[in-house]
Amino acid sequence: MSVKIAPSILSADFGRLNEEIASVEPYVDLLHVDVMDGRFVPNITIGAPVVKWLKTGLPLDIHLMIERPELLIEDFVKAAAAAGCSGKNLSITVHQEECKHLHRIVQLIHSFGVKAAVSINPGTPLEMIRDVLDDVDMVLIMSVNPGFGGQKFIEHALQKIQLLREIMPGLDIEVDGGVNAETAKQCVDAGANILVAGSYIFEAKDRKKAIESLR
Repeated sequence: MSVKIAPSILSADFGRLNEEIASVEPYVDLLHVDVMDGRFVPNITIGAPVVKWLKTGLPLDIHLMIERPELLIEDFVKAAAAAGCSGKNLSITVHQEECKHLHRIVQLIHSFGVKAAVSINPGTPLEMIRDVLDDVDMVLIMSVNPGFGGQKFIEHALQKIQLLREIMPGLDIEVDGGVNAETAKQCVDAGANILVAGSYIFEAKDRKKAIESLR
């Protein structure tokens, strides 16, 4: 299973976001869009009105770190479509911790014809999503507590990745948080095949070289 790189625009310069995207677009596989509401996580980033103006030919990986995500899924699907991303080129990720009816929300995402993914925080056992593993297109293992970029990798995430890969050999497993050249190798060795990196890429003097070091 080939390794895909997803730069997180959380660490990009929001004042010239599309320029930042263009600087990495030729070297990566998809674009990770962190959406935070200041309630589920202690930070606020962007919403659907910004997503609609993203300029990229890359698939979008929209990570909803928000309360009641089911209320805004359609807005983000429409915003991504306005930006030229739809169907299987779009993935919507929700957090298990915020979804009282997780299976229903996964079905809702799929009803728009896009990919559905579920994420779990470092303190959430893998067992909490076992019942939806056959229904999702991807699982995102958080290797930091969500809310801020530039945090240190939590090594316990590696055990979750390894166990999940044993359970689901063909599933896309994404990891997000503290990913750099060293931790990327550990994640891939454990079974992850999609790596999200923000500050490691966007704060690098040579972004192309930083991206290549993750593969």
